[in-house]
Amino acid sequence: MSTPEATQPTFDGMQPRARRKRGGAGHTTARTLPVARVVLDVQATHLGRCFDYLVDERLSDAAQPGCIVRVRFGGQRISGIIWERVGESDTDESALRYIERVLSGVVLNARMRADIAAIADAYGGTYANIVRVALPQRIAAIERQMQDAPHADTHDAATVDVDAERRLSDMFARRYEQARVLADALAADRFQSFVVDGVAGTACDGLAWMALRALAYGKAAVFVMPGMREVWELMHALDMAGLHAYAPDADNGGYTGDVAVLSASVGQAERYRAYLAVSAGHVRCVVGTRAAMYAPVSGPALFAVLDDGAYQYADGLMPYANARGVCRLRARLHDGVFVAYAYARSVLSAWECEDTTAMPVAVSGPSASIVPYRDEARAVAPPVRWLNRDELARLADPSIGARVPHTAVRALETALGRGPVLFSIPSDGITETLVCAQCLRQARCLRCTGPLERSGPQSAARCRWCGAAAIDWHCAHCGGGRMRVVRVGAAGTAQELQGLFRGAPMVLSSPHQPQGVIEQVGDAPAIVIATPGAEPHVRGGRYSAVAILDAWTSLYRQNIDARIDVLRDWMRAMALCAPRADGGVGLLIGETDPVIAQSLMTWDSSVLARDELDDRRETMLPPVTSAACVWGQRTAVMEALRRIGAIDGDWATVRCGDDEREAVLGPVPIAPERTMDARELEQMRDRVKAIVLVNHVHRAELATRLRTAVARHVAARAFGELRFRIDPKDLL
Repeated sequence: MSTPEATQPTFDGMQPRARRKRGGAGHTTARTLPVARVVLDVQATHLGRCFDYLVDERLSDAAQPGCIVRVRFGGQRISGIIWERVGESDTDESALRYIERVLSGVVLNARMRADIAAIADAYGGTYANIVRVALPQRIAAIERQMQDAPHADTHDAATVDVDAERRLSDMFARRYEQARVLADALAADRFQSFVVDGVAGTACDGLAWMALRALAYGKAAVFVMPGMREVWELMHALDMAGLHAYAPDADNGGYTGDVAVLSASVGQAERYRAYLAVSAGHVRCVVGTRAAMYAPVSGPALFAVLDDGAYQYADGLMPYANARGVCRLRARLHDGVFVAYAYARSVLSAWECEDTTAMPVAVSGPSASIVPYRDEARAVAPPVRWLNRDELARLADPSIGARVPHTAVRALETALGRGPVLFSIPSDGITETLVCAQCLRQARCLRCTGPLERSGPQSAARCRWCGAAAIDWHCAHCGGGRMRVVRVGAAGTAQELQGLFRGAPMVLSSPHQPQGVIEQVGDAPAIVIATPGAEPHVRGGRYSAVAILDAWTSLYRQNIDARIDVLRDWMRAMALCAPRADGGVGLLIGETDPVIAQSLMTWDSSVLARDELDDRRETMLPPVTSAACVWGQRTAVMEALRRIGAIDGDWATVRCGDDEREAVLGPVPIAPERTMDARELEQMRDRVKAIVLVNHVHRAELATRLRTAVARHVAARAFGELRFRIDPKDLL
């Protein structure tokens, strides 16, 4: 006789819930293309491939390539994108799981998936890396609104304002020698690449004409801008040209418009709505910040980047893709047109225009140069005077050495009577740099021309690029053998100018000041002090004068593109000044590189770009070679460099012509972050970085080797951090 099982007494209604046995859910495999290859939302490099799942017959119609699905991976339910449907899998069917749910319609069309694959290969990332930044956060409510709301497809060529296109076309043709070449390219059906040197104050008008021209010939148009200020300026220019923003339509309760804004600044809901509208083809013109480089356009398209050398274009997430390279790559894949439009031509643009025999790679290659007529460029820009020591001595100015000499004060007082005056200052912070004690030029490494630094008062100077010690150092300019520390900054500018211009209203525009960035100022006498990128626009006019203060600080910037970045900041400020015919005055106050000053005064940035390119050829630095920055824990970095062959391997040296040099610069130590938690210090200690240089023909293989090295490091759960970036903006 069996003994009854003992049970725990409970109160009424609190008994344990009876659990029923769960049998396996019944599945019927789809009759056609039963296997879905899914890109999972898993960022680990060693898992960066498609995983096969079976498709149930009841989900077969909904589970289309480009849809978001829910699947099981390991012990978790995660999201993924169906990349393609195939007939069979290399994995045994008994080991495959079924897709559990289909969450959305097609959010990545076939063209976009092909673009993502090419971008991932070009920068050494995985499909999941690119999908994470290309696809906005899904909002189901927005999807339902977009399905139910009517849309007016206003992107048809017939809707382009012909009069506005003709007016802007004539304006562009008057200013640029090769305007007809670009106009023909926008009407053609093959890939072409252009570099446009902008004239003062006309960037948005030129881009608006390109948009009208591209739309008129059935192309999509994508414009990537460095910041939201530039986005809204271009949106205003497009609105004046007859292309209106994508917005709700009060008449029919749907949405209408010609131009969508893609940026994280507009909010998640608006960004996702704009993304879906572009993906569905309702909108064919896109304007935005870095996020716009992933606009889901299909067919031939124009991809234009403003100020292509700006630091904002480097993505902050793996694989750290650059907007310029992504846009050029996508333009080639779409048989479209790529345009790099800038006041100051980047070194990469100069290389693409001048070295037509250069090896084309995925993200760069030969480009045609579109330059303005010299007379027209000077006419719309203010005349710029360089008030350095030699010029002030020639003028017998008694205030040589003053921050604002008397000659400048007199000219600016006169201009202040006609309207606002802009003072462009270099920065709000204070930094230190090593310079030659004799000529005050920045101390440079004799091995790679990188900037030198000291980690402490008694420590030896070392290069910030290659880490070499400055043994037996001498100045390449004057031969001096001693160095000194110079502190540069712009604190107290407002107090100083108040003493020089008594009674004048003061406006300070800077992200580091309590008032923040001032967007606009009135067209009335006032002193406006602004840091680069924060210059207010004059409401209904321009500045009567623009003065560049502390020009000597440009001599001590340490990044590889320092001179180009300085010229871009100065030209952007000068573009806000009234032209020569309207009495505009431009002043460059202080010592600086003569080539920078010449480029600014003649409004011809190609002078500096060519000079910088010559220096890069001598040192075999990008863009003459392709580069990758590898950083992390020292042991991991050194092992990765050995795996890719940069140390004691087939890529240990790099050759350009008859010259040959070591392929690796560094490694150099990375200082720990000031805000680092003590618990993180063990993982983040002894961090270093190194620069790997290869010939352009090896760039694609470099990305593949680095991705494989990182995948092995992560899969083995090796100690320490290991990351890399292809085509870094800087070598620091």
